Amino acid sequence: MKNLKRVLGIGVVAVASYFIIAADHIDAPAVAGGNSDITDFYAFQGENTDNLVFVANLQGLLSPMNTSTAAFNENVLVEFNIDTNNDNVEDLVIQAIPRDGKMYFFGPVAPSQTGLNSTIQTNATVGGVVDITAYGNAASIATNGGMSFFAGPRDDPFFMDFAQYSEIIAGNASSFNSPGSDTFAGSNVMSIVVEVPKSMIGSSGRINTWVESKRK
Repeated sequence: MKNLKRVLGIGVVAVASYFIIAADHIDAPAVAGGNSDITDFYAFQGENTDNLVFVANLQGLLSPMNTSTAAFNENVLVEFNIDTNNDNVEDLVIQAIPRDGKMYFFGPVAPSQTGLNSTIQTNATVGGVVDITAYGNAASIATNGGMSFFAGPRDDPFFMDFAQYSEIIAGNASSFNSPGSDTFAGSNVMSIVVEVPKSMIGSSGRINTWVESKRK
């Protein structure tokens, strides 16, 4: 891990809330169709209400055929940023980076630097490692220090009826249909999921959170 100390942020989805969803399916020219493209970011309370769950989805619109060969880029770090004092600067980070079929997690830990440049926090006392789940296999989930980890392909959970959206924008319709047509049905994403006890990031009050993909 020491040879990947410096990385540069190239993609970011930012939002502040207790439960959040943010989506961006391959419309940024710099990363369009690339394996660092963030499609969705979710943060929500876990089934265990003492925990929070952070989800980053990458590489949107993967067909089942292409999913079987899709892989995380070993030169791309995914970083979950957590602001605990409302100054819009990360106070804690959870970092995920793949190596040889596994996803390594570091944090939550105070970053040695903030902003677009990051150093992989290999000195973090809390973290974990999980085998990257192969397409079609049962989910491989690892646990460590009260945290849980997953990395691998999943069905794209984002629902959007782009055809009806286009009709609304064109002035041919005034609203979405119920239930509408899911444009993303049958497509997949590469997901990184980490569940964290609230006590590790501040068990009370509001946090701001966002996710970045950062290339070496």
